[in-house]
Amino acid sequence: MKSDPKDCLYCQNNETLHNLMIEFAQLSVSRVFLFKEQTYRGRCLVAYKDHVNDLNELNDVDRNAFMSDVARVTRAMSEAFHPEKINYGAYSDKLSHLHFHLAPKYIGGPDYGGTFLMNPGKIYLSEKEYQEIIESVKKYL
Repeated sequence: MKSDPKDCLYCQNNETLHNLMIEFAQLSVSRVFLFKEQTYRGRCLVAYKDHVNDLNELNDVDRNAFMSDVARVTRAMSEAFHPEKINYGAYSDKLSHLHFHLAPKYIGGPDYGGTFLMNPGKIYLSEKEYQEIIESVKKYL
């Protein structure tokens, strides 16, 4: 499914987006968000700066730059939170704007050894706690 930028959550940058996540950085070709639902402590999302539907639509230079941004964020998350593994999710079935969910997984933590849930709706934090997580990631970006 290809989407129109005027219907795109990331392109519209509206209240719906801000209710789900907090934008905290812009990298070479992407925007970085902290997912407000924090079942997977430190969960972030990296979205391509422009409206493209899929990774295969990018030329080699832009694709490599985007994947470099994704790797940069996962390195920062690893340094900040020391998860056992970070799961990558790029489903885009209903929202086809290129983005990756980055879900840290911890031994004994939620869904360890399985697929992370898109929005378990269990753990929300205070504004102060969100800012502490954001600062922890930004320290290593």
